[in-house]
Amino acid sequence: MVDREISSLERRLGHWARSRLGHHGGAFVMFVLKQGWAALFGILFLLALIVTRAIWQPDWWLARYDALFLFAIAIQALFLWLGLEDWAEARVIALFHLTGTVMEVFKLAQGSWDYPEAGFFEIGGVPLFSGFMYGCVGSFMARVIRGFHMIFAPYPPFWVTLLLAGAIYANFFTHHFLPDIRWALFAATVLLFWRTRIWFYPGAHPYWMPLPVAAFLSAIFLWIAENVGTFTRTWVYAGQGSLDLVSLGKLGSWYLLLYVSFVTVTLVLRDHLSPQPVRPGSREI
Repeated sequence: MVDREISSLERRLGHWARSRLGHHGGAFVMFVLKQGWAALFGILFLLALIVTRAIWQPDWWLARYDALFLFAIAIQALFLWLGLEDWAEARVIALFHLTGTVMEVFKLAQGSWDYPEAGFFEIGGVPLFSGFMYGCVGSFMARVIRGFHMIFAPYPPFWVTLLLAGAIYANFFTHHFLPDIRWALFAATVLLFWRTRIWFYPGAHPYWMPLPVAAFLSAIFLWIAENVGTFTRTWVYAGQGSLDLVSLGKLGSWYLLLYVSFVTVTLVLRDHLSPQPVRPGSREI
């Protein structure tokens, strides 16, 4: 029911936009709207960071971090109940949530960043809502792939992408003790995916974008979102003032982490991957 209602709304909005802005203008409007819809979990979570920072009092019976954790659980449950995510996607997102939490515990122990407030729901000093920040990325990946009917082609051998994702994830840990190989990993993402086009449908007609370009643009938005987190003092980096921007070096970290998220989500969305180049036609909407 929800899918049919969303498809009907999409058709009406698309017709409205194209009738006033032309084919490409209408496609751009629909691209922005569908991106926002795919990022709904993340948008709601960022709003929660801002609102709780503005209103929360230290003497309230429920800690702010615990409220964020319960809010995230409620939103995830609502998404499943409404059919905005299915259980297969939710399990993969939960896996990314788990790997993100493990990395958070390790990074906190290394002094990479800190959570200045206290809460009940935490592991190793890391509040459990933090895993949902990674879950938001996984949710966006799954929803944007389905919402835009994306096709990734030509897609490299899947086992190679698994190795790359594993190497990226491992480097977030090992660079504290061994040489940092992130520049080699940057190069590997480009070499492996430079031919891969993301075909997507803002409306009836397909457009495409190189996968590394899409990853870089997505990393910029995640870097902006991370600044919301630090401006609200939800977490802070060592030596960072209340109005200091997050280091641009974190943009590179998000770029690499997006590949981990993307490969994780493709575990259940393999039918969107094509080993051969394709040129999809128009589709009915």
